[in-house]
Amino acid sequence: MSISDAQSRAANKRSYRLGARALKQEETRRRIVEAAVDLHCSVGPARTTVAQIAERAGVQRHTYYAHFPDERDLFLACSGLALERDPLPAVEEWRVLSPGRDRLSAGLAELYGWYRRNEGQAACVLRDAEHHALTREIVALRMAPTFAQAAAVLGEGLSDRARPLLLVALQFATWRTLASIHDPESAAALMADALLAVPAA
Repeated sequence: MSISDAQSRAANKRSYRLGARALKQEETRRRIVEAAVDLHCSVGPARTTVAQIAERAGVQRHTYYAHFPDERDLFLACSGLALERDPLPAVEEWRVLSPGRDRLSAGLAELYGWYRRNEGQAACVLRDAEHHALTREIVALRMAPTFAQAAAVLGEGLSDRARPLLLVALQFATWRTLASIHDPESAAALMADALLAVPAA
């Protein structure tokens, strides 16, 4: 074997070891994020501790901090994973429907369906956002733009007096109230009828 062949094999071995190490680190990071998401969806972001995350992920605290020295980085990773699993509605796609009942019903039904699939997560996160600064920041970054866009798209054609009611219709708490007696489609149709029944000033 020539010197160059030996050097090439040694380099390949080092590259393999580095690749395997990077893969293991990525798997550990993913496990930490998944553990945090599970806790955020059950006890809430504000009540989740590093010790709880480390225990659920099967890592030591120092390993957790090696991956997430800053809590904001963890929250960004968690919210990114949660929305990767089930993205918020693509609001602009609702514009293919004419403003009015069809668009309102379809848009609200899609949003209410997302609420139903993510009820635990939404309940904990939105609750904590009211008093926990970092959770509020992440909600403003990850969720608020979609809801602002939904208000604009669904609000087309509504009277000025109906727009505040639309903001109520978009709320998680509104869906949760309606969910006890209506499926998402029926709840959306009910709210659409209510919005369209509001007379102009």
